[in-house]
Amino acid sequence: MSSSISTPDALSANSRRAAGTCWRVVEAQHRVSTLKITDTQAEQEVLERLIEASKPPVPKECEHLHYLLSTPFRYGAPYPNGSRFRRAGLTPGVFYASHHVESAVAETVFWRLLFYADSPQTPWPANAGEYTAFACDYATRRAIDLTKPPYEARRAAWMHPTKPDDCQALADAARAANINVIRYSSVRDPQHRINVALLSCRAFAKPAETARQTWRIHLGAGGARTQCEMPKLSLDFDRKTFAGDPRIVRMKWER
Repeated sequence: MSSSISTPDALSANSRRAAGTCWRVVEAQHRVSTLKITDTQAEQEVLERLIEASKPPVPKECEHLHYLLSTPFRYGAPYPNGSRFRRAGLTPGVFYASHHVESAVAETVFWRLLFYADSPQTPWPANAGEYTAFACDYATRRAIDLTKPPYEARRAAWMHPTKPDDCQALADAARAANINVIRYSSVRDPQHRINVALLSCRAFAKPAETARQTWRIHLGAGGARTQCEMPKLSLDFDRKTFAGDPRIVRMKWER
């Protein structure tokens, strides 16, 4: 990575204000898993408290946030695999989200398909999975935008489908410069719309989500079909949608 744009001083000099609403998708199981194994609301609340106590602690700066916002920052255990702006190991958390719910759904579909690409003997699920898309607001005076100068010249590095090394190095330097938000183009969204990586809980403008949607994702030999009832939305991802990633190209679709 070019040192002229990656040092903490350079990142600080190129930081700018950024604000907006972003979307993240999580499995809907978080709402019903304990309901299945308890008989009363009181029992469920006790079980939820016990589960909460067993998890890594929420960082002090995140304690005021709803758990949907603070969960990615609970890093008391080693992060098993690196991601675009987070190294593997015992590393600080990152809240990944998208400016458009369609991008967030595309990201989720990609990672679900990648699971099956890496597990060729696993049959496709018989039923659609249920997911919750939620929106939250962010605002900061210290953001960098990889879609703008001087960073856009290195677009190929920021958007490499399988090698996040440059992005991880950039995130390390950004933390040293007290950068709170990195804006970048989604690699998985076919339209490459804006994603955000929130590096700090200080970036949240409000302590809780501002909207929710329920999405169903059905995976199969043809790709993925997704639907949202309210508002009425549907998105299809065929076998070629993520062909830019060699791991998906090697997918055993018929199983």
